[in-house]
Amino acid sequence: MLYKVNEIFETIQGEGSFTGVPAIFVRLQGCPVGCAWCDTKHTWQVNPELEVSRDQVMAKTADTEQWTAVTAEQLLTLFKAEAYQAKHVVITGGEPCMYDLNPLCNTLHDAGYQTQIETSGTFEILVPGQSWVTVSPKINMKGGYKVLQSALDRADEIKHPVAMDKHIEQLLQLLQETDISNKLIYLQPISQQVKATALAIAYCKKHNWRLSVQVHKYLGIE
Repeated sequence: MLYKVNEIFETIQGEGSFTGVPAIFVRLQGCPVGCAWCDTKHTWQVNPELEVSRDQVMAKTADTEQWTAVTAEQLLTLFKAEAYQAKHVVITGGEPCMYDLNPLCNTLHDAGYQTQIETSGTFEILVPGQSWVTVSPKINMKGGYKVLQSALDRADEIKHPVAMDKHIEQLLQLLQETDISNKLIYLQPISQQVKATALAIAYCKKHNWRLSVQVHKYLGIE
């Protein structure tokens, strides 16, 4: 199976449960959800004219809409060629769950990696049981996609972007039909806004949730 990849890089995970963990990010191309505050809008469209070689994707120094098609085995070869040391692989996007991620994740697990999926929850999540699933629910976005109950049920953590009270209200309504007893709930202030951060802290204390502050952005790393 071929996966359309926008970029691959090694860094430190800056969000959620794995904050501080060395990680290889695999960013897939394509997303129809349309989040207004998205910081990876260059991954939204899959333009056939912008397909490039794997070497060109690995050599990127700026965000572009260029992408390359790789198999899971070719991805492992790229990891080795780059001498990546991290064993935690974050599959993100774009919207990674537009793809069947089972072949990719199984190949990575067999090679000694652990996998984490970052998804909006608007597509069925096709991953092995041992993959860690982070659902960042995107509610009432321009694309018109609904957050799926099956995605919320599968989530290991729910990481919700917030800027105002209505975002908390939306999350509480969304979680009404979800058993969260074994899930981690994170609030993540949008764009590190001061008011959003204060709001998130207040609601984390109220509901005994956790705060995700996008550490990588404060550190100025990818």
